[in-house]
Amino acid sequence: MRAALIALSNALHAVTRLVALVMLLGLVGAVSLQVVARYGFSAPPVWTEEAARYAMIWVGLMGAAMSFKARFDPALFTPGTGPRGQVILRMIQSVYVLIFIAPVLYYCFVGTNGTFARSFLGRALRSTSGAMDLPMIWVAVAVPLAFTIILIHLAARWAGDNRDLKSDLLT
Repeated sequence: MRAALIALSNALHAVTRLVALVMLLGLVGAVSLQVVARYGFSAPPVWTEEAARYAMIWVGLMGAAMSFKARFDPALFTPGTGPRGQVILRMIQSVYVLIFIAPVLYYCFVGTNGTFARSFLGRALRSTSGAMDLPMIWVAVAVPLAFTIILIHLAARWAGDNRDLKSDLLT
């Protein structure tokens, strides 16, 4: 079970990196097109600004999940703390992660009146973007997806995933 959880975390990390890379390329492409069209032809497409904004949301949230997996998140672990102290610090860090993520995930699916229709995803399901006529669910789904991936990475840490991926992120 532990090995399967760690393998799932590693596979999600690889997919997250790919999605972040694709969205980053889309972001750079949209901004580049916007600059060339605006200053070169004085006629920027209306959709490039929205595309860049939505790609940036995906890049930021996938980057957060990647950073958590790679242990770029703020850590409480200090050298010289014994094994028991490390466990206590890991528990504190886990509580902080859960305090932040649990309400966000809850309100992604449950609205203020207790129904899905008023939730973050429920409202996004019924709205579209202004310039691109894109269903906003494609942008909004990045939030629960990224936070669910972070929870899986947290569970993998508790299952024994001690790989340090910092050098992996920098290459």
